[in-house]
Amino acid sequence: MKLLSALLLSIALLLAGCSEPKRFVSTDLSMVDWGKDFSLTDHKGQPRRLADFRGKAVVLFFGYTQCPDVCPTTLTIMRDAMTLLGEDAKRVQVLFVTVDPARDTPQLLAQYVPAFNPDFLGLYADEKTIAALAKDFKVFYAKQPGSTPDTYSIDHSTGSYAFDPNGKLRLLLRHGEAPANVAADLKLLLSEKQ
Repeated sequence: MKLLSALLLSIALLLAGCSEPKRFVSTDLSMVDWGKDFSLTDHKGQPRRLADFRGKAVVLFFGYTQCPDVCPTTLTIMRDAMTLLGEDAKRVQVLFVTVDPARDTPQLLAQYVPAFNPDFLGLYADEKTIAALAKDFKVFYAKQPGSTPDTYSIDHSTGSYAFDPNGKLRLLLRHGEAPANVAADLKLLLSEKQ
């Protein structure tokens, strides 16, 4: 009788585990009503909108090429997450939006962003467009003076936004998150029914 009870309990626990909803490591933004689209130019000179990447999970990050720590760390984590995703990485697009259009020329973005992964795209626009987009995505950024006018730094938000393959904003990926966790969250987005 004890063996039968133990067996039934084990089956019940296994079935309960099967019905558990998928859980993201990152912050779920599924209920927000902002960050719906963008209209920028990539470092190859192509106009880009979110709809261009329909069918792929998209990770959108705001930063700048002269950032000493946050931006290279984020792009390195994304590179490592793509490696962990293997073949699924072909279904993910990483986009780096500059908050420093004065210095981040298309040529500089074309050298910097693909250095982390050749499939990553750098996006830019004029200052007014970037400011409006940052506001829509609740991204903070502010120029901090340097020792010369050209050596300023920019304080900025550090999270990345993940969209599902249908183009819906779903997750805020925290800065410094382990690549395995980022890859797991992206895999969950890719596995959802379209």
